Amino acid sequence: MSAAAPARARVLAEARFEARALLSNGEQLLVSVVLPAMALVAIALTSVPELGPGRRVDLATAGALALGVVSTAFTGQAIATGFDRRSGVLRLLGTTPLGRGGLLAGKAVAVLSVVAVQVLVLGALGLALGARPEPAGLPPLVVTLVLGCGTFVSLALLLAGTLRAEAVLAIANLAWVLLLALGTLVPTDELPGALGDVAALLPSGALGDAARTAFLDGGWPWGSLAVLAVWGVAGAALAARFFRWGG
Repeated sequence: MSAAAPARARVLAEARFEARALLSNGEQLLVSVVLPAMALVAIALTSVPELGPGRRVDLATAGALALGVVSTAFTGQAIATGFDRRSGVLRLLGTTPLGRGGLLAGKAVAVLSVVAVQVLVLGALGLALGARPEPAGLPPLVVTLVLGCGTFVSLALLLAGTLRAEAVLAIANLAWVLLLALGTLVPTDELPGALGDVAALLPSGALGDAARTAFLDGGWPWGSLAVLAVWGVAGAALAARFFRWGG
């Protein structure tokens, strides 16, 4: 009997499979690239919603990058995984040495690959519209997007691994709409009253604010990154504990 492949090889194989599935799915590309691109153009070329101080096209581009992460890492992954689970695909994976940890890692690597494509597309579009990111902010922006990917993948798997596929579809789409306004595209400082304070503690608000701080100011948004990290660790721990392969 042949031995199982090393853990790294198993994760990379799963990541390649997931990335190919994401990039070949028209609906996934719509959510991952087309909708964030449309949001970028609409916000950059209009005066609503209010985005606060800073060049509007820069704020819009940073927000679109954050929205791309949410679209791919959370909405797309939650729906795809939920229906894979219902169809029995995940039950088959559960009989392999991949395991919950390998599944989470493979999906995170696949999402990073797709997000890299998103960054190139949305970044080029933003530059064409006149965006000018702060060069010193590129490293913190990359860290923000990578951490955001891990956080939202863990939350997507928690949702997809515990609820029925139909419920996952409804909740993931509703959450996309809500998170879009709760800090992803609109800075939390511009939200009314206590809503802004709450949004800053949500992963969407932390991701959006961190992306804008890095993109516009070139600084390291340590507070927002800490919020993202807490959500990511909690989501990964809960997904590893409660994820069900079948159902």
